[in-house]
Amino acid sequence: MKPIPNTPQAGIAIMAAAMVVAPFMDMFAKLLTDTMSAGAIAAGRFAAQSVILLPFVLLTRQWCRPALAHLLAGMLLGIALLAIIEALKYMPIANALAIFFVEPLILTLMSAYILGEGLGWRRLLAVLGGLAGALIVIRPNWEAFGPAAIYPLITAFCFASYMLITRVMTQRGERIALQFWIGVFAALGLTVAVALGDRLAVPALALTWPSGDDLGLVVTIGLLAAISHQMIAHALARAEAGVLAPLQYLEIISAVMIGWFAFGDFPDRLTWIGTAIIVGAGVYVFHRERQLARAARSVARGDARG
Repeated sequence: MKPIPNTPQAGIAIMAAAMVVAPFMDMFAKLLTDTMSAGAIAAGRFAAQSVILLPFVLLTRQWCRPALAHLLAGMLLGIALLAIIEALKYMPIANALAIFFVEPLILTLMSAYILGEGLGWRRLLAVLGGLAGALIVIRPNWEAFGPAAIYPLITAFCFASYMLITRVMTQRGERIALQFWIGVFAALGLTVAVALGDRLAVPALALTWPSGDDLGLVVTIGLLAAISHQMIAHALARAEAGVLAPLQYLEIISAVMIGWFAFGDFPDRLTWIGTAIIVGAGVYVFHRERQLARAARSVARGDARG
């Protein structure tokens, strides 16, 4: 496979397009919560995604053997999706995403203490500021929607853990095969969870079968997931993560527009204030990481010349 050239402008364009596409998955999932449980929607989404990706894995010869890391990543991603879908059952899309956006800050903390990556006092203060912004968003949403306001935090923690694992795994296998196996294990884990949850009468894990229209939406979510994840992977192959990471916050804009037009939802003032704090803290963290990366490269070049 030929290496992809470093073309930051193309990477930025692809990442921005992916962030516009991603909230449509949340819109379709929210529509499905009227007739299906969160567990059934999530299991169906990963099953559809895996079936869609299988021919591409075979055609591109990117097949690899599944590993324990694939299983763990799949379980974490499955829990993350289950939690955000359950949140969307009660909350507007933009409100749920505003809370979820503490994920990059959680990932920064986890990377520092698990992978041993640096965490200076400036970035630590930015992370704490972002978490404070999350509390500002959670408080009115807790009053309005109850415990559902905590579900996006669960999603953020599980997704950060998933990102931590895939950060290591991406250097060992091909991107499509990686996404395929993670989807397979997520689908299997959620199917088992739904089977057990249905017997234990857990509403979020009830066994619900999709109608013809619902099945079409489930397949559409799986297709959008496959497309958006591959777009992100190709964007990261063309531009540095530090350049692309702040573009994740474009998702809140498209989420607000979709929520407004599809469901008549619009975030309140406190949600906007908390979101602004979270976004500001996240952008600063990524800016600081780029500064440190440039400084490290300058030192390396100096050492090479010496």
